[in-house]
Amino acid sequence: MTNRSPCQREPLIELKGACKSFGSNVILNEVDLTVYRGEALVILGPSGTGKSTILRILAGLMPLDRGEVYVKGRLRRGLIEDGDASIRISMVFQQAALFDSLTVRENVGFTLYQHSRLPEARIRTLVDEKLVRVGLEGMGDRYPAELSGGQRKRVSFARAIVDNPDDPNDDPEIVLYDEPTAGLDPIASTIIEDLVRKLQHTFDTCGTYVMVSHQESTIRRTGDRVIFLYSGKIQWDGSVADIDTTDNPLVRQFFSASVEGPIKVIV
Repeated sequence: MTNRSPCQREPLIELKGACKSFGSNVILNEVDLTVYRGEALVILGPSGTGKSTILRILAGLMPLDRGEVYVKGRLRRGLIEDGDASIRISMVFQQAALFDSLTVRENVGFTLYQHSRLPEARIRTLVDEKLVRVGLEGMGDRYPAELSGGQRKRVSFARAIVDNPDDPNDDPEIVLYDEPTAGLDPIASTIIEDLVRKLQHTFDTCGTYVMVSHQESTIRRTGDRVIFLYSGKIQWDGSVADIDTTDNPLVRQFFSASVEGPIKVIV
């Protein structure tokens, strides 16, 4: 495990005894997980093991069957829409989830247009500042169909970090990334990986994040701590450096891409 400063050891979100099933398919079985302030956590595991489910539970978009979610030490009751304003959580979805009929600027500023009283000129300025941060300066009037896959991902990043400066509770404290480099070529993936770290360190915008990824370069370049989820349980927890030295058979099989090992291969 990596050493962490006292501030990084502050729990932001905790799952305790988290259980989730879909029909007879058990996805999470008594999972305990703590996300600490300031850490970059990557969740690994084969497809269909519940990684994205954990993100949605952390975000307050999906309820647990059993177990508890604590946000800054307080028990979350219900979903995020039920009024838990103790923390702002942003999420970057795998497919960017942009509105095709809206411009880039309208997509990024959507929540400000819908839920703030800021004048339109102020929103345009705030959105354009975020577009500069993600390397999309001057592209606010384009539509998603006019963008590459990597550019659409960056638009979703800008949308995740845009905030209302008049509302002190609107600054995102944690960002959840669901496969942010999926479907991108190696160069576009590197741009996204660099952006994740740049937002965390240079702009101090997304200081804490949880990422789901299968791509090894993304795991190694954006993660500090790694957990391996399989068969409803967290089977391994370590640093990125520990990946190369662990004797955990699940982790070794995953990174060697071997069909032989404890991970069941569906043919």
